[in-house]
Amino acid sequence: MDVINIETVEPFTTKDGSQIRELLAHRNSCIRNQSLAEARLPPGASTIGHRHLATEEIYYVLDGEGTMQIGENRRQVRVGDAIAIPPGEFHQITNTGQKTLKFLCCCAPCYEHDDTILGE
Repeated sequence: MDVINIETVEPFTTKDGSQIRELLAHRNSCIRNQSLAEARLPPGASTIGHRHLATEEIYYVLDGEGTMQIGENRRQVRVGDAIAIPPGEFHQITNTGQKTLKFLCCCAPCYEHDDTILGE
């Protein structure tokens, strides 16, 4: 059984510039086909706009608020929102609030730097 607490996970910076703590993935557990991470963006910060060739993502907002862009569409997001990001779609999230934006990132297949293409 793999149980990993967020307090034991060292953060790292992804290719899109967000700071994440990878909770479960093939690198640290029995999980092989997806990954779960917590991302944090300080007030005013944005990820670098990007897309993933193979990976589909789900973001789930835990704390804070922001603007989510997928393709040409933009929408305000807040605590409790789940965001579906299909493979190949350009996306970017911006923290528009006064506190750190925290969200879960579920990726299938697992997040990999090589699957991330920066820019439109």
